[in-house]
Amino acid sequence: MSWLHLGCRAAMPPSTWPERTSSTLSEAYYQPSRTAEYDEDSPGGDFDFFSNLVTKWEAAARLPGDSTRQVVVRSGVVLGRGGGAISHMLLPFRLGLGGPIGSGHQFFPWIHIGDLAGILTHALEANHVHGVLNGVAPSSATNAEFAQALGAALGHRAFIPVPSTIVQAVFGRERAIMLLEGQKVIPRRTLATGYQYSFPELGAALKEIVA
Repeated sequence: MSWLHLGCRAAMPPSTWPERTSSTLSEAYYQPSRTAEYDEDSPGGDFDFFSNLVTKWEAAARLPGDSTRQVVVRSGVVLGRGGGAISHMLLPFRLGLGGPIGSGHQFFPWIHIGDLAGILTHALEANHVHGVLNGVAPSSATNAEFAQALGAALGHRAFIPVPSTIVQAVFGRERAIMLLEGQKVIPRRTLATGYQYSFPELGAALKEIVA
């Protein structure tokens, strides 16, 4: 469940809780693929440990009945200052040692933390929003494109790949599949609800984060 949902509930008496918003991981729900394109209506959540875990999270957050408007935001890799995925990447990239993971051809579903917060706020405030929203940026990128954009934002080249064998040794087989294969996730319904992204493009998002 999102911190935003909890905060709003804490400020209101129980009788006025008309919405429920939760957040899960799109990169775990949709099956890794280099060719498939997933939107909010695409199947998933039933092919490995992590996808089944996301399905259980979403089921646990769901309230019975139709009296409560419910929204699930499936987020991509969240990019922001002071933590998260970027915090583990900055040092090697600042030293000019960064690069793509594995082949780099796998898709990298990402979102700026400001837009993830914006989508959650939008889901709470807009009464017409319901169901699943993909919390990813509208511009798709491969892992290699992400590495190049991060290197450019830091003023360095990013050409040293991380071999797949190292990724598998560090993260284990199931986590490694998520990193080495990835998936192309499209926020089709998120855009259709009228949400306006602050950081739709990867290059601008990364420049703001590392500035």
